[in-house]
Amino acid sequence: MTNSPHLNWFRAAFLISSLLFIGPAFAASSKAEIARWERQARSVTIIRDDWGIAHVYGKTDADAVFGAEYAQAEDDFNRIETNYIVALGRQAESEGELKIYQDLRQKLFIDPEELKKQYAQSPAWLQKLMAAFADGLNYYLAKHPNVKPRVITRFEPWMALSFTEGSIGGDIERISVRDLEAFYGKLRALGPPVDQDVEARFNVEPTGSNGIAIAPSNTAGHHALLLINPHTSFFFRSELQMTSQEGLNAYGASTWGQFFIYQGFNEHVGWMHTSSGVDAVDEYIETMVNKDGRFFYKYGGEERPVTAGQIAISYKTAQGMAEKKFTVYRTGHGPVIRSLDGSHWVSVRLMQENIKALMESYTRSKAHDYKSYRQTMELMANSSNNTIFADSDGDIAYFHGNFIPRRDTSFDWTKPVDGSNPATEWKGLLGIDETPHLLNPKSGWLYNANNWPWSAAGESSPRKEDYPVYVETGVESARGLHAIRVLRDKKDFTLDSLMAAAYDSYLPWFEKTLPVLIKAWDSEPDSAAVKGKVAEQARLLRGWDLRWGVASVPTSLAVFWGEDLRLHYGSAARAAGLSVEDFVAMKLTPEQLLQSLAAASDRLQADFGTWKKPWGEINRFQRLNGDLAQLFNDAKPSIAVGFTSSMWGSLASFGARPYPDTKKWYGTSGNSFVAVVEFGERVHAKAVTAGGESGDPASPHFNDQAERYSTGSLREVYFYRDQLKGHTQREYHPGK
Repeated sequence: MTNSPHLNWFRAAFLISSLLFIGPAFAASSKAEIARWERQARSVTIIRDDWGIAHVYGKTDADAVFGAEYAQAEDDFNRIETNYIVALGRQAESEGELKIYQDLRQKLFIDPEELKKQYAQSPAWLQKLMAAFADGLNYYLAKHPNVKPRVITRFEPWMALSFTEGSIGGDIERISVRDLEAFYGKLRALGPPVDQDVEARFNVEPTGSNGIAIAPSNTAGHHALLLINPHTSFFFRSELQMTSQEGLNAYGASTWGQFFIYQGFNEHVGWMHTSSGVDAVDEYIETMVNKDGRFFYKYGGEERPVTAGQIAISYKTAQGMAEKKFTVYRTGHGPVIRSLDGSHWVSVRLMQENIKALMESYTRSKAHDYKSYRQTMELMANSSNNTIFADSDGDIAYFHGNFIPRRDTSFDWTKPVDGSNPATEWKGLLGIDETPHLLNPKSGWLYNANNWPWSAAGESSPRKEDYPVYVETGVESARGLHAIRVLRDKKDFTLDSLMAAAYDSYLPWFEKTLPVLIKAWDSEPDSAAVKGKVAEQARLLRGWDLRWGVASVPTSLAVFWGEDLRLHYGSAARAAGLSVEDFVAMKLTPEQLLQSLAAASDRLQADFGTWKKPWGEINRFQRLNGDLAQLFNDAKPSIAVGFTSSMWGSLASFGARPYPDTKKWYGTSGNSFVAVVEFGERVHAKAVTAGGESGDPASPHFNDQAERYSTGSLREVYFYRDQLKGHTQREYHPGK
């Protein structure tokens, strides 16, 4: 898959392709289909650079899609299939009955027959791309009979409409699986028992991403700069380039199995998505009436019939496949997802614009300036993302999520509303100019770190009072404050200094909390036993500059102290309506603060034999296999990582924790792809991917970027074909 025979061998193999062995899956296809795949493959060239990254070149956009899907499948077919197993609600077919209700949740919104109709209604150009998506994956399976899909043995074009937006965790996941099971089935334990202590310590790891745009007025080269820094579970996206003779030339992170660059850039524009605090999902309390076994719900002065339908879930058992059928209910607001009591059910309403969402995701990659990018936003089909934008004209912009239902602000939309009241209906969507939006702010910079937009450009930020409350439910965060710190009053940014800002080691969470700890130590009487126990620890923390580092003992001590505080006071902080850091700074006694530091020291001592453990010896990156759920082993090689969880305000995020059989902490989420881009006459970019491009442990590209990842040492991106000279490991047509 990734070993690189000489180019001449591939050319020779291509000429004698008709003599090659054709596997069973390939043979099962029709002759016309085989001929079509082979014909399209000849129009596609894949160049693998010296990091194994695929640069796909096609005559048409459909050719580029065909080649991109084939290349992704070469790198990690398992992750592609998994994404569509989840999207189509078919997890139970491979994992058994524990996934039945997750599948039911998907199938409340994803109906294959409906998607087939939508496919037929899609624009012709989009149908071509969806067909190419399926063809590229099916061609890969045909040419690799040793690959055994778990569930999806053949991809169909309409399947692309089940997974249209590349975020990790869509709107559907806001629906509780446990509530669904309580309503539609018999409640039972949904999984194996967990280590409650570990879960309590690490149950609020922040998710999200960082995006920064710098205007030409603030850069040394007088060109716009863009930081692309998604925080997801590791290995969630591939890195690739898609180019065609129809104007496509996009590079960046593409979610496995999707045929568009989700976060990236082309020759003229770049885009970075961050998770939005938009309230775009609403729940309705339905007042139910049962008339001789038929259900109705009250609406105004009416009693409207509830629609009942059947959903069948196939699931794997030890004896083979079985099926469970559900009668599911829908009101005019959406599917019923739980019950409050016998006479009140709750339905949910969320965005269901599959065609528009897929169109928006793809067409943004062909935008060439601010105006054309904004036109893609007018499709109003992005419910979960904010966007940071920069272009070669020097424009920088911030777009808020663009699917925001217009609603009556007299209701609290963060809670279920009265479904019987017609005033709770959506009243269309807000236009872009009615949502938080920035274009070329006077600050010369803008950012989003999954915090609110009210600080997005310093004094040039949107004003909260100018918008309905439901456009944003988030808050400021330690990471947001950190972003302002590295951007405000800074000039002459370059790619390298933007990269340095993205990895700035300051940890703002301890700005408020550490001074009160030191004050607590100073104020406690010398006779207090706990004071003597943590005297050296307090001395180290007193002199700490609040910066992480692999050699830093204070980082280890501070993080373990912070985790202990979260464990013991997190619930009380939430009950008081405060952040944990504010609760610590305002509410804890000196004795509580010092006891927590003592507990953190004891835990370090117990786990590592000393509390004086450098952070890099605890915080590790390890990739041992290509499984979706990673295995970790303290006895196996791993790499020190300096940056911490974003909980502490680290812009570079590394969500790590110990596992049942480990003492060291291993990361599974956070920085997953990082790129810095400069837009000039030619695009200049640097990037790094967690681990490596390939999901195959036997590949040299399975973990070849791990050292660079751990230190934030980004590599050159080969965006132009002339840059690939001397950096080409393999050039071939799909299937050859």
